[in-house]
Amino acid sequence: METTFNSLYDQYHVDLYQYVYYMVKNQHVAEDIVQEVYIKVLKSYKNFRGESSEKTWLFSIARHTTMDYFRKQQRQQNKLANFFNKDQNMALIKDQDPLPDEIVQLNDEMKRIYQLLDYCTLDQKNVLILRYIQSLSIHETAQILEWSESKVKTTQYRAIKKLQQLIDKD
Repeated sequence: METTFNSLYDQYHVDLYQYVYYMVKNQHVAEDIVQEVYIKVLKSYKNFRGESSEKTWLFSIARHTTMDYFRKQQRQQNKLANFFNKDQNMALIKDQDPLPDEIVQLNDEMKRIYQLLDYCTLDQKNVLILRYIQSLSIHETAQILEWSESKVKTTQYRAIKKLQQLIDKD
């Protein structure tokens, strides 16, 4: 198992970290989530049936773990909102975390597109990151998201259209 884990780590760690990082936009949170993903992989590798590639399986675990993180954050925000002021709208609070370190290396246009990802739905953001940043196929993306390929294509189309509209507004 140790050899298999090392192989998975060597092959996919950078891509896995990058995927989570682009989703959460926080280095420490991304590191924690990736660590949790590896713990889940170690615990469940014996149950891996090989119905998809190891990369697809790994990214699926990462997606679920990241979604769990977002759900937990949402619950905590709701608790705080109710505690301090039940009438206060938490949607007005904007995330002040810095953009990923890699953003410095991107040109201005890519920086703007990266920022515009925040205006996409979570599903659209997932598809764009998996398809264009991680360079996964539609089939692999569908497996990771547990969707049909047509849903991936539709979501991708809508996400690109939304980005184009946002870029045109600038």
